[in-house]
Amino acid sequence: MNKVTVLVEGYAREWRSSGWEASSSAVLVQTDKINIVCDPGINLELLSIGLGKEGLKFSDIDYVFLTHNHLDTCYSVGSFPKVKAVDYLSVYEGDKSDLHGGEIPDTNLKIIHTPGHLYEHCSLIVPTDKGIYVIAGGVFGWAEDEEQKTDRWSLLRKRDDMRAVDQKALRKSRKKVLEIANFVIPGYGKTFEV
Repeated sequence: MNKVTVLVEGYAREWRSSGWEASSSAVLVQTDKINIVCDPGINLELLSIGLGKEGLKFSDIDYVFLTHNHLDTCYSVGSFPKVKAVDYLSVYEGDKSDLHGGEIPDTNLKIIHTPGHLYEHCSLIVPTDKGIYVIAGGVFGWAEDEEQKTDRWSLLRKRDDMRAVDQKALRKSRKKVLEIANFVIPGYGKTFEV
């Protein structure tokens, strides 16, 4: 059965007067045969420590799944030497790509379109013995100094995401994720139970 481990809890904090210090939640999903890192982030040191705690090296990862292409989410993808990268539409191996049909190949992991943060944003559905995890990337996130409220009303209300390209689509994506998930792993902040 699938196993989910948060390697790096995503963080976002103000830096200087006009910038951010941020790296997304990096998540390890293990099937019976395949190791997948979701949103490897930008902080290679923390990612390496997280993999090491699981007894893994970068070369042990088969796929990297990207919820979206902001650099604080995908910057480290090139650190995996034999990886196949998966985004909302395709699987990339070297300079070749092919459509994936809505799942990571050779797994039962479904990819769903969750636009709003970016138009091409997607999330990953991971069934486990504990319940269904949704690795939601930019659908949810909290700055380090922000209280992480996870009651349904707080998650669905008109809480804007300053980086979102479509606030209305983002709220629909939040609703979609909450209808599927038992547990949500946000782009920034702690995993929460629905």
